[in-house]
Amino acid sequence: MPTDDLPETFHVTTDEQLRAVSSLTRHRIMAVLRFEPATITQIAARVGLAKGSSSYHVRLLERAGLVKVVRTRKVRGVTERYYAMAARSIALPDPGEGGPDVLMRHAVADLEAAPADTERHVRMAHLRLTDEQFAQLGARLQALADEYRELSDPSLPDASLVFALFHPASREQAEGGAE
Repeated sequence: MPTDDLPETFHVTTDEQLRAVSSLTRHRIMAVLRFEPATITQIAARVGLAKGSSSYHVRLLERAGLVKVVRTRKVRGVTERYYAMAARSIALPDPGEGGPDVLMRHAVADLEAAPADTERHVRMAHLRLTDEQFAQLGARLQALADEYRELSDPSLPDASLVFALFHPASREQAEGGAE
């Protein structure tokens, strides 16, 4: 299914949707479906799950509207379903003050699970920026991610790009205001 047919963004707005994307297993299933449709069997093989577990997680994602069946075919009398993402990207709600950032937790888990002998580019930089510089950098990072998403080829190995540009809590906030 060409990604041109998909809506640009799926906005997670309900508790059911948030629960669906909060699972690391379902996050990994959505990563499999990001570029091309796959069957339960194909998903199970790529994620390293039993078919029954894959089916369970895909059903939850489908019920939440995050994935959908894009085609079916008969194989030895059984209907095989191909699932794909419901949109090109997913927008999560702001976690709110003190709330867990699901996306960053999944990114760290994926990074920790990645083979140690593969090339990685991980960097953290502490910056001091004006509000205008902060906004410009955020826009440039988003544009760069969009540019490379357009270049993605499903026949190539997966690569993940995660970035976070934010104002950290002040020292007083981080320590709970106690001095």
